[in-house]
Amino acid sequence: QVQLVESGGGLVQAGGSLRLSCAVSRRTFNIYAMGWFRQAPGKEREFVAAIRRIGGTTYYADSVKGRFTISRDNAENTVYLQMNSVKPEDTAVYYCAAQKDYKLGSSLRRPSDYDYWGQGTQVTVSS
Repeated sequence: QVQLVESGGGLVQAGGSLRLSCAVSRRTFNIYAMGWFRQAPGKEREFVAAIRRIGGTTYYADSVKGRFTISRDNAENTVYLQMNSVKPEDTAVYYCAAQKDYKLGSSLRRPSDYDYWGQGTQVTVSS
C-alpha cells in the first residue's frame, strides 16, 4: 500500500508563490508517475500537472502552464508543485496522486489514471 501526504498549502495573495509537497510512504521505484489535481467547491476534480518517474517528462493543464512547475526527488520520495503568479481561481483543495504501473491509454490527465491519492491540502488565493 502506498500512502501520500501533501503539505505546504495555505493562504497566499494573488501574484504570490507557494510550494506544495507530496511525500510518498515507501520507495517509489515501482511508481510510474505522479500527478497533482485540484478541486474547488462545487466543481469536479481537475488535472493540474503530472510527471513520469523515469525520464521526468512533465504535463500541465493549460490554465497553469508557465506558472506552475512539477518536479520530483526520487531519492527523497517526494513530488513538488511550485506555484508562481497565483490567481484567485487557483483556490482549491490540491491532491497528490500516484499511478503505480504503466496503463495503456493513460494520459495522466484523468483521476481514473491514478491508483493512490493523498488527503489534500487547501490553497486559498486572496485578491
